[in-house]
Amino acid sequence: MKKRLYQSDAASYFREHSSIFLFIVVLFLMGVIFGAIVVNSMSITQKEDLFYYLSQFFGQVSDGTVTEDNDLFLQSFMHNSKFIGLMWILGISIIGLPIILILLFLKGMVVGFTVGFLVSQMGWKGFMLAFASILPQNLIIIPVFILMAAFSVIFSIRMIKRQFLKKYAQPIMPFFKRYIVALIAAVLFISVASGIEAYLSPWLMKSIISSIMLK
Repeated sequence: MKKRLYQSDAASYFREHSSIFLFIVVLFLMGVIFGAIVVNSMSITQKEDLFYYLSQFFGQVSDGTVTEDNDLFLQSFMHNSKFIGLMWILGISIIGLPIILILLFLKGMVVGFTVGFLVSQMGWKGFMLAFASILPQNLIIIPVFILMAAFSVIFSIRMIKRQFLKKYAQPIMPFFKRYIVALIAAVLFISVASGIEAYLSPWLMKSIISSIMLK
């Protein structure tokens, strides 16, 4: 009975704020597209320099001389957790709303740039490397970032309404408790994604690098 009640509450919540969720998804996709466009605007020299460093990294992955798995896990977890935590904090502040949107756009831009650069420089080989190195963990990270951005925007709007609209008398604490639960859930999912990035993605990358003979 409680499970059905929670599902009903979640469904009504998403319906109520469907326009915000749609806007957040579109904004992220715009970031991805913009990142891919930036690749095409780079000069040949810039592309060659960046590809040189990228080739060095692929060589290290193939030789197994990259960062230890545990260190990579901690780096990934701390980086993504700080990003999520920053959006969460910005959601509490009234002035944080535009910064949340900028952060999400930049995240999409990084993903689009990385995939676009690999594909533009290496064709299908780059696509395979992007598939191995970026896709596995981002199947979790991207939805978490999008949801956390949406929750932060929604909570920030509630704070703005409470501050400037005297008729808005809804208590903020029940929403704040849910907001904390959303942060905890996001961090748990991020830890899973960091585990995939640290322990699975390097193995996939090494397998693909060996198969397409990039060494």
